[in-house]
Amino acid sequence: MKAALPYLLLSCLFSLPAQAQEPIEQPITVAWRDKAPYHYNDNGIAQGFLLLRAKQIFAQAQVPAVFVETPAKRIWHGFEHGKHGFCSIGWYRLPERERLAQFTRAFHVDPPQILLVGPKALPAIATYTKVTALLADPSISLGVVDGVSYGPALDQLITHSANRVERLTVSPANLMRMVAANRVNYMFADEADWQYLRSWEAGLESITEYHFSDLPAGLERFIVCSKDVSSAVMAQLNQAIERLPKTP
Repeated sequence: MKAALPYLLLSCLFSLPAQAQEPIEQPITVAWRDKAPYHYNDNGIAQGFLLLRAKQIFAQAQVPAVFVETPAKRIWHGFEHGKHGFCSIGWYRLPERERLAQFTRAFHVDPPQILLVGPKALPAIATYTKVTALLADPSISLGVVDGVSYGPALDQLITHSANRVERLTVSPANLMRMVAANRVNYMFADEADWQYLRSWEAGLESITEYHFSDLPAGLERFIVCSKDVSSAVMAQLNQAIERLPKTP
């Protein structure tokens, strides 16, 4: 028994470092930009229906995550410069983005974009039944939020439009105010953005909402992750997306 005791102690001592060196999974940083009502900050409380859905996905996938509000440009700067253990939510899938990051399955589908028309431009715009015909009118001004995508199809239509396109570094809410004030004739908008903002933003009552049948279909939104996030984690996220109820 005395001879066996040192051997047992030695065995225990050698087994401890192996257990202590087992890698500990670090939480993934999940960045979200301020885009009400999808994800936004209300008096210091993070809210939004897509933010809630994303948190459910990471919880169901059992992937540790820390959610942080981050400006959009900083998010894509992180992907461009190879930030590790990094994801973001609610983005469209575009070729230039696929070169920088990997995408989950879609976890939300938008309805088609709508048009918001200012009061002075309404008589002229009301004569059109197709958005493609409207975009061919050089006398009409179109306000666009600079640096964002309206989806590949609509981005192409805007690029080749004969409208007087004014690309402005403003939020969608500020662009809506400009439409209401007749500073631009019309804009494209997410329906969720419009329904949310019109419910509490004063001064937007003069805007008319338009739906054209030839507008591109609504786009899918994805969770985007840095290239170093493992295929196993991406598979877990995809499985969690599949298990959650589909959005309308």
